[in-house]
Amino acid sequence: MAIVWVSELNTGIDIIDEQHKSIVDYINELEVSIEQGSREAVGHVLDELVDYTMSHFAFEESLQEEAGYAFAKPHKAVHDSFIKRVTRYQADHKAGEDVADHVHEMLTTWLLHHIKRDDMAYVAEVKENIDNIVRDKKKGGRLSRLLANFFN
Repeated sequence: MAIVWVSELNTGIDIIDEQHKSIVDYINELEVSIEQGSREAVGHVLDELVDYTMSHFAFEESLQEEAGYAFAKPHKAVHDSFIKRVTRYQADHKAGEDVADHVHEMLTTWLLHHIKRDDMAYVAEVKENIDNIVRDKKKGGRLSRLLANFFN
């Protein structure tokens, strides 16, 4: 069954939400490939999904680090564990095993729980940091503040 994006999955960080939606699209594309019985298409989607997810994780982790999120390292550990798991399935698929249905089920369950639990936990801090960066840039940046403080 295809994943339908619902508002409760929105983090309020537009770029993260768009990336999550892209991951959902890959998972739904995997389902279509499974239904069509195309082993080659399943492998292609798995490869694309792993690559995209790794870059998404790196981006998300950099936002957390920049924001000083206290649980950035444990969050990264969850990401690393997920990547190991998915790359193991990827290798099993390349070795000829039929793992597609199992992978699809795992991805669907994992992603929805991860967004609702792990990702929602960092949203406030990352969003505040992003807002501060935007305000800082609008005010002319750090140098402008330092000069204003010096001459006041």
